[in-house]
Amino acid sequence: MPSRQDFLVEIGTEELPPKALKALSAAFAEGVRDGLVEAGLEHGEIKPFATPRRLALLVETLALRQPDRDIERMGPPVRAAFDADGEPTKAATGFAENCGVGVDALERIETPKGERLVFRSREPGQKTETLLPDIVNRSLSRLPIPKRMRWGAGGVEFVRPVHWVVMLFGRSVIPAEILGITAGQVTYGHRFHAPGAIKVKRPADYPKLLERAKVIAAFDRRREQVAKQVEQIATNNGGTAVWDDALLDEVTALVEWPVTLAGRFDHAFLGLPEEIPIATLQDHQRCFAVRDSNGALSPWFVTVSNIESRNPDVVRKGNERVVRPQLADAKFFYDSDRTKRLADRLEDLAGVVFEARLGTLYDKTERVLAAARNIAKELGADTEAAARAATLAKCDLLTEVVGEFPELQGTMGRYYAAHDGESDEVAAAIEEQYRPRFAGDALPDTTTGRILAVVDKLDTLTGIFALGRKPTGTRDPFGLRRAALGVLRIVIESPLDVDLEELIRFAAEQQPVKIDTDELTRDVFDYMMERLRAYYADRADISADVFDAVLARRPTRPIDFHERLLAVRGFMSLDASVSLAAANKRIANILKQADGTATRADSSKLVEPAEKDLYAQLIKLRKEVEPMLAERRYENALTRLAGLREPVDRFFDDVLVMTDDADVRDNRLALLTELRELFLRTADLSRLQIG
Repeated sequence: MPSRQDFLVEIGTEELPPKALKALSAAFAEGVRDGLVEAGLEHGEIKPFATPRRLALLVETLALRQPDRDIERMGPPVRAAFDADGEPTKAATGFAENCGVGVDALERIETPKGERLVFRSREPGQKTETLLPDIVNRSLSRLPIPKRMRWGAGGVEFVRPVHWVVMLFGRSVIPAEILGITAGQVTYGHRFHAPGAIKVKRPADYPKLLERAKVIAAFDRRREQVAKQVEQIATNNGGTAVWDDALLDEVTALVEWPVTLAGRFDHAFLGLPEEIPIATLQDHQRCFAVRDSNGALSPWFVTVSNIESRNPDVVRKGNERVVRPQLADAKFFYDSDRTKRLADRLEDLAGVVFEARLGTLYDKTERVLAAARNIAKELGADTEAAARAATLAKCDLLTEVVGEFPELQGTMGRYYAAHDGESDEVAAAIEEQYRPRFAGDALPDTTTGRILAVVDKLDTLTGIFALGRKPTGTRDPFGLRRAALGVLRIVIESPLDVDLEELIRFAAEQQPVKIDTDELTRDVFDYMMERLRAYYADRADISADVFDAVLARRPTRPIDFHERLLAVRGFMSLDASVSLAAANKRIANILKQADGTATRADSSKLVEPAEKDLYAQLIKLRKEVEPMLAERRYENALTRLAGLREPVDRFFDDVLVMTDDADVRDNRLALLTELRELFLRTADLSRLQIG
């Protein structure tokens, strides 16, 4: 008999929410994997499957049972377990009864607290088939489902009603009830092409059986098929598809057997900003737009169906018939919007609440305007352009196109600003204020756009923090994590040499909520430093201890922070780094424990040659590196300070710092203080983990 077998679990449902399918599948696989690990069940690859009507997993080569494990239960002390005559007391007999054995089966063991009774046994592992139902049920109960449905007369809840469950281990059905359904080995294919029952005899047969029944069960493979077919249709019509990963995922989650078709719309709609037809096709019809060979939007689109129609022309014409009035509506909205200038919408922002306690969008605009002027002045940028962009930034939120397509906020503002005769800088900034919208997104291209993006995000951050609604766990309804990281990316990568703490303070002072400004500034700054830690954690060249070494000095300018990180990284590659990092640790510990008060060494009180030499080298190098530090050439400064390695090593070899002579001791402590302060001008090297 084999020691391992494949395991298949499938939950057959009504159509699952397409935008959540990928996450549900990943969470299901992770939950089952965790359950198997917790149970100590060895297994091979776990293959997830997800379609609109099913969540499934194939666990390859799953062990038939848990391994046996040794059990050790500690009992009472021997002195309490037996009386003066050596007879067992109630403590001993009670412990033995709990273990299900007699006292003579207990052993003795020496512990730090004396000799104790101990019961040792070997517990046989449970059969896998008895553990699987609980593992599957627990994984399903932990899926990220915001709102669960209840159906029928029972009390079972899930993301959608469940119609069948497959639980097959090898060739045997696992006897279990999952979500109110008795598990079996019968699945179902495509709802229209192959609606009949399909008996699964072996787990490994599952994907092939479904494919014969017009279902591509693996999400990633189906996604590849959709992408390949869409691109082929676009190529056949002289163009390339306009790709959007979220749309591709959603379409993949809507079909089990993808079939692509081309459609066309009227050339007249190509006169619209291309973002409008693209949004119409993607949002309303889940279709892919197509660009021609010159990169311009073409009148073609590609739709993905879940059925092989005998008359594809009917399907194509049906899609065209739906797209046409939607594009006509979008054109009407666009033409209507341009009859009113953006600037004329400003006062209407007073009627739109941003957040009840933070005021309206007009109030937010006023705060952002003040902050934009402040930062533009500091950077020597165009103050008038920054002020104008901030004034118009939110006006497109009141337009009909943005009302229909919220994702076009900013983008339509750019078009409308250009139509109104605003400068290119201002028009671009209105769109760029929302960048970066997601991880890896482009940053603003214009200085005004960078300014507007930074101050708008900081206003939201400080405002929401002032309300005490900072992100917790996975909840971040205002996108504060994304906003914080966006600010940091802009100021570091653009770059903008600004004092982040002062920008936060300015934004905090504008908030209408009464709160301690210093405390709010500190909270937001500390939060952003943790986001900065995450930013650098994604870089293989900046280690956590390097980040901590710089963070200990709390630089408030992100560019300055970045330059220090690069300097410390470079320092760690020097031969002297191990010795000097260790010396910094030693100095930090000595100074922490000492009570000396002198902060400057007195050369007349130096006694040993080694301390005199260190002092002389320190004075010499300080004159060289202070101009470097003032110019933020930290790497050059640390490279020069690496020259202190030998005199520092000799000092600790030859000199007793904590001597009985108070004057000499305090002077040596002062010398070490000066040495440490010079290194601290860049980072706290005592935090480095090297050597």
